[in-house]
Amino acid sequence: MLPSGSAHEDVRFDYLEREAHALYSQGDQFGDNAALLSAIEQHRRLVALVSRQRVPHQWAWTQMLLGNALLTLGKRDIGAERLEEAVAAFRAALEEHTRERVPLEWASTQMNLGTALLRLGERESMTEKLERAVAAYRAVLEEWTRERVPLKWASAQHNLGVVLVRLSERENGTENLEEAVAAFRAALEERTRERVPLDWGGAQMNLGIALMRLGERETGTKNFEEAVAAFRAAMEEWTREHMPLDWAMGFGNQGVAMMQLPGRKKDATLAKMAFSQINTAYETMLSAVHSRFADYYKEQLPEALSILNRLTGD
Repeated sequence: MLPSGSAHEDVRFDYLEREAHALYSQGDQFGDNAALLSAIEQHRRLVALVSRQRVPHQWAWTQMLLGNALLTLGKRDIGAERLEEAVAAFRAALEEHTRERVPLEWASTQMNLGTALLRLGERESMTEKLERAVAAYRAVLEEWTRERVPLKWASAQHNLGVVLVRLSERENGTENLEEAVAAFRAALEERTRERVPLDWGGAQMNLGIALMRLGERETGTKNFEEAVAAFRAAMEEWTREHMPLDWAMGFGNQGVAMMQLPGRKKDATLAKMAFSQINTAYETMLSAVHSRFADYYKEQLPEALSILNRLTGD
């Protein structure tokens, strides 16, 4: 409750805060965008009610909650407006949630800022937002240390890896991919299968993607072979029975990585397996109306078929 000096104002603030939380939960957990819009409006009212001078920490926390609601809705929007508003809200929160005053809250806010910048950067051709996201995640790691908060440290490492892979897609070198691989491997030191099996699967999946991209820019088969192993590990938890679309992504990605090996190893059996896995992933995504992923696997099929035909003489 906000200490405002007025019992009536305290009750009003407490009611609005609880209502905003309920609306956000409804929108976040059930995909209800109308509820998220209402939550955003409620959080804006709360920001207006809070005195920054009197209770700066509460003001910053309210800005943080507003940013979270905007970020969640912004991920679902096609445009960038909500994400830009989320960035502004997180930056406002950081004016009071400073590292000197509240280091862990500062790190949490930096983490959310990094995610908003990452999502914005994915929708732009320039790299500025992605580079700022990298800086935000690196800042998080200064406070979310492995010794203090191991799983949060692993989350920051994982997110850093994701944005480094995105940056690598807009350059020709390997430095960002090498750093991404290192970040995912670091995350897996704490995101173990025993502790957080689904997060472990996600980190294995992204490690596989980074290794595959790295292999595409280097000679030899080592990175592709490690990518195949990482995708196989991910599918141990992202099973076809329980997570069919995630499994299909891992199965298809493994096929794409595997596709690069037959030509270098002259292995027709491996080429046939790669083509089959990519095709299965394509058909699965197509039937689930996941057009973006279906299109990606469809684009891989001609090359996979060409490699197979070349090795079999068809």
